[in-house]
Amino acid sequence: MNSRDAEVVSARGITKAFGTAGGTVAVLNGVDLSLRGGESVAVTGESGSGKSTLLHLIGGLDVPDAGALTVLGTDLRTAADRARAALRRDRIGMVFQQFNLIPSLTVAANLAFQARLAGRHDPARVKALAAALGLSDLMGRYPEQLSGGQQQRVAIGRALAGQPPLVLADEPTGNLDEATGDAVAALMLSLVRQQGTTLVLVTHSLRLAALCDRRVHLSAGRLA
Repeated sequence: MNSRDAEVVSARGITKAFGTAGGTVAVLNGVDLSLRGGESVAVTGESGSGKSTLLHLIGGLDVPDAGALTVLGTDLRTAADRARAALRRDRIGMVFQQFNLIPSLTVAANLAFQARLAGRHDPARVKALAAALGLSDLMGRYPEQLSGGQQQRVAIGRALAGQPPLVLADEPTGNLDEATGDAVAALMLSLVRQQGTTLVLVTHSLRLAALCDRRVHLSAGRLA
């Protein structure tokens, strides 16, 4: 578990731009963000405001053009690709809108997948997560045999099974109806709090954002 005195994410003056046919488009323009252990933060903003870009930078999927970004003690501006990949594998859980389950693996195997990669597979932990997520009777099924809500619960369980100190969730309820999405989000928040995990939740929903410890809003490339 994280100490609430420990800074998990430190972003200072982060900028990011992308080249398009019409020229360079600045997406992030001096973003500052600090997250401590066990904290849940919702990032809101209009479509195209750079929410997913920010999450990808924190997850080491891309690097900022300028500024300072340290995640779990790793300087992501200077870290090599291999170091960033190891950080994602070993210490960051990710939940996406599209579920991204492995279709050839059962629910049980999908749940254990990232924990195995990180060398922290604990069958008892997977069993407890499955029970908490309402998946105990579905462990032998494959993703195509599940509803959207069930698939997203598996994705959440996979992200948490290795007990990472940081979880990044990008519109995790975007493919679910409102009632199912609310239930899945509430369950995810409950589980990360039990683990003392830091959560960054990108969402359009102010209802879901209100479940987090605090909310920051991305507008004109900056957080407010």
